[in-house]
Amino acid sequence: MAKILIVGCGAIGSELAGVLSAQGHDVTGLRRTPTSGLVNYVAADIGSSADLADLDADFAQAFFIVSPDRRDEQSYRAVYETGLNNLLAKLPETQWLMVSSTSVYGQNQGEWVDEDSAAEPATITSRLIRQAERQLIAANPANIVVRFSGIYGPGRESLLRQAKQTPAIQQSPPYFTNRIHQHDCVGVLSFLLQQRLSGNALAQCYLASDDDPAPLWEVMTWLAGQLHCPPPTLKAVAAEAGMNKRCNNARLKALGYRFRYPGYKDGYPELIGAQDD
Repeated sequence: MAKILIVGCGAIGSELAGVLSAQGHDVTGLRRTPTSGLVNYVAADIGSSADLADLDADFAQAFFIVSPDRRDEQSYRAVYETGLNNLLAKLPETQWLMVSSTSVYGQNQGEWVDEDSAAEPATITSRLIRQAERQLIAANPANIVVRFSGIYGPGRESLLRQAKQTPAIQQSPPYFTNRIHQHDCVGVLSFLLQQRLSGNALAQCYLASDDDPAPLWEVMTWLAGQLHCPPPTLKAVAAEAGMNKRCNNARLKALGYRFRYPGYKDGYPELIGAQDD
């Protein structure tokens, strides 16, 4: 079994720590504030090299699952630039799995995107994520980037709240949405680690999104019906309005991963039921 570091122990990192510990791995979680749980936690700020001075340097595997404090350039630089630099300097021999985002794709006309599509984001925050991807791969070609689409699950229920408010939604042209359930985020990361430890050949990048990129109008209309709320209203937009993108998960599925929640109609009923309890 492997000695594993999880940098960033929010909902996904903490759940992953529990899964990997149950599999027999030696797991340490790193976060700014200490916590209790199934694994050993180290309190440290990755933006401070001094905070990392006493961290073990012999982790075989590590996950980079960070969340900036705010959605601004300074916060993103603190983790995706300064923080990543400090970690790579501290752990030069460690193999990494980095959680990235499909926000690194700039496509917005309904195009299908996969791991080989151009990743040229427009915003500074997404450009900093893309920069971190490149840096991680340059540090070690065996490192892996996993691009998650919109994450939903317990505590990530913004669409449910929005559906209850009879929102105005773009219907034509369709505005596509892509998502992945939080439990599948953990499943994908655990799966890729197991593939690596089993010696299977892996790509440097995987796009992790469910099987059903769907227009927001369809998703919100269906959610409103499940919640017994009025349906959304039409939002008038120009014919050339942006349509977002559609994420292709074929590479991940070809490797053998099977989604626990392959579409929003599989994942949201559980969340709606939990609200009714």
